[in-house]
Amino acid sequence: MTMLAGTHPIDWFDIPTLDLERAHRFYAAVFDIEMQPFDVGDLRFVFFPMEEGAANATGALVHHPTMYTPSHAGALLYFSVDDIDAVVARVEANGGRLFRGKTAIGEFGFVAFLEDTEGNRVGLHSKT
Repeated sequence: MTMLAGTHPIDWFDIPTLDLERAHRFYAAVFDIEMQPFDVGDLRFVFFPMEEGAANATGALVHHPTMYTPSHAGALLYFSVDDIDAVVARVEANGGRLFRGKTAIGEFGFVAFLEDTEGNRVGLHSKT
């Protein structure tokens, strides 16, 4: 099987939560976005904004009593942001923890690393 030509390798992501409502408040406030709840039986989601047919990936916060556990281990998601300083400034004010502030990565811009309210490690990336 091969990837579709002209697409990114990631299509969707799930971010595990212990408290879906708390995580929803955190991500909506930190990224200054509207998010949409959606339930499928005992799987509960809050979707990040998405545009049908867009090339970039999107995903959701997700809660299930046994299938998902927040963690620092495993894959690291990077959120692309226009103003990394503004996003970093909202992390701790909304219950998260910044564990590496804005760091230059040469010609590729800047990154920062945070822990969300659920204990997940998340990256931020900005071109400027």
